[in-house]
Amino acid sequence: MKLSQMAVMNVNEGEEIVGGWATAHIPQVGIYKLLAKKRKDGVIEWAHFIQRDNGLKERVMRGEMESREKLDEVIEIANMNLGKLFGVKLQAVDYDMYALDGKKTSNTKH
Repeated sequence: MKLSQMAVMNVNEGEEIVGGWATAHIPQVGIYKLLAKKRKDGVIEWAHFIQRDNGLKERVMRGEMESREKLDEVIEIANMNLGKLFGVKLQAVDYDMYALDGKKTSNTKH
């Protein structure tokens, strides 16, 4: 399987990472994560998912919006629900990026 098929989100040439957020580890659940990028057309695309302890990514939800303010609303809604359910919230985190050849990269613009 190719890395691009395993990834929750691919960042193509001319696209920019907006950010990555994650909760603290939740016992028997894993970690909730949210990733966002800005496409060349200016639209922000996001993916929200659970990363289980075994590395499996489940319940991937996706969306897109026209502004960072709208993305902040999505994060706020997710945090309200995560707080009620598990007592955690999404926090900005560092994230791992890999080129298609499998080499780790730290660039946020491609």
